This record gives sequence, C-alpha cells and structure tokens, in this order.
Amino acid sequence: SPTVFREGGFRFYFFSREKPRVHVHVQGQNGEGKFWLEPAIELAQNVGLTMREINEARRMVEEHQDDIRNAWHKHFPG
Repeated sequence: SPTVFREGGFRFYFFSREKPRVHVHVQGQNGEGKFWLEPAIELAQNVGLTMREINEARRMVEEHQDDIRNAWHKHFPG
C-alpha cells in the first residue's frame, strides 16, 4: 500500500489492487476512510473517524488533490 503523503496525524495511501475510479484512503488515529476524487471530492467510506477528522482529512485531500492524482496515475499507469 503506497503512501502518497502524511500530514496532521493522517496517512493518505492507495491499495495496490484498486478500482479504476481515482480515490485515496486515509488512516487516522481513530479509524479510516476513503475519498473519491472524481467526479468530485466526496467521502466514500468511513469507519471510526470523527466528523472533525473527516473534515480535516477532506481539507487535506482538497489541498493535495493534484499530488494525489499524479501519484495515482504513476502507480496505476494506463
């Protein structure tokens, strides 16, 4: 599971066998979630993250969306 970046106590990463729709997983202290990046940034899944953690992680996904997309296309070419 390659890590895209770490920030604010969160780890943002991909699983090596993923669906083709661009998304990123996030792991925090209390749980984990998944954010779609296309067609728009939205929470796809949450297990244990508080609303505060979800909002903070979403803000980071928005700030780093270009880096996440670039890392996605590099890790999943074609």
